[in-house]
Parts: sequence; C-alpha cells; structure tokens
Amino acid sequence: MPADYDKQSYWHGRFTSETAFEWYTSSATFLHILNPLLDELPRDAGILHLGSGTSDLHNRLRERGFVNVTNIDYEPLAVQRGQQLERSRFGDVRTGYLVADATQLDLDDIYQIAVDKGTADAIACGGSEAVDAMAKGIRRCLGPDGVWVCLSYSASRFDSQAVQSLFHVQVLGRVPTPKSKPTDPDIFHFCYLLRPKQGVA
Repeated sequence: MPADYDKQSYWHGRFTSETAFEWYTSSATFLHILNPLLDELPRDAGILHLGSGTSDLHNRLRERGFVNVTNIDYEPLAVQRGQQLERSRFGDVRTGYLVADATQLDLDDIYQIAVDKGTADAIACGGSEAVDAMAKGIRRCLGPDGVWVCLSYSASRFDSQAVQSLFHVQVLGRVPTPKSKPTDPDIFHFCYLLRPKQGVA
C-alpha cells in the first residue's frame, strides 16, 4: 500500500469524487463471514464500523436488522458519502456517523462487535505504532464478550507484542483474491477475529 493511505489528505482527495468502493471484497462476502457472529447478537447490539469510507457495509448491516451501528471515518466527506448511500438505499438515515481517528478512539459507547475492511492496513502505512494505538482504542470500547473482525491483506497484521497482549488473535477465514488467469497462484486476504484478553485494559 502507498504510504499516503494513512494521511487524511489522500482520503479527502479521493472522496471528493468517489461515491462507492469496496476494499478487498464485496460487503456481501464480508457479511457472509460475519453472519455466524451476528446471529448471536440481539438486534440492538452496538456495532462499530471502523473506516467506513464509501463502503455499503452499513447498509448490509441495516438490512440484517442492525441499526445501532456507528460508522466512523476521519474524513468528513466519507461520513457524508455514507449517509448518502444509506439515504439512497432506505430513504432515511438511521445508523450513526462520527468523524473520528481510529488511532485515537475515545468513545463513550461500548460495542459488541467492531468491524473493519482494510482500515488496519491503511493505518499500518503510518507504522506499527499506529496499529497498536488503534488496537488499544478498540479494546477500550469493546464489551467483555465483544470482538473485533478485520479483513487484511497481511498474514502478519497483528503480530506485534502490543496487540497480542490485548487480544487473542485468530484467522476466522480467508478470502481468495480474483485471478487474471486460471494459472495464477492462489492469493488470499485474511479475516481476523480478535477477542479481548480479560483483565487487560
């Protein structure tokens, strides 16, 4: 990933014209991975959508009956795009939106699940310390049984000691990347499940 993926100026320029885009895979595919976790949640469960950008994941969650969703992005244009996508799909806006930096989370609410599709990778362009800061913030706003689900291109995204001290990390699934030719090698994105370690803040 280019180094400027961690800079707000990059996203401001991109969202000036971009109205819809999905990183790595469709929201429908990502939701298929999430469904077993969502099936265990009440419909009023708090969901934190990190780096919501111009994804329609929040619409997919609303279609499932979840509206207690907080979509955060540190670029105000992304928040506007998300609201436009929701209004276009449903005729109104019922999920929440917040301009916030995922490396400096200071949220009052407690969430049952945090989800991100490539956000940790973009933040990683600012260095491993930025991902560690993201992990600490997410840990603070997850309930005791909460989980963080992250889709990443990296097979070692959460290998740092700081993240490992906060979370039990496992690979929930792998998503194959499209091939240009049948003979191309198999390449996967990794869907991580991070469960908070108890007694660690």
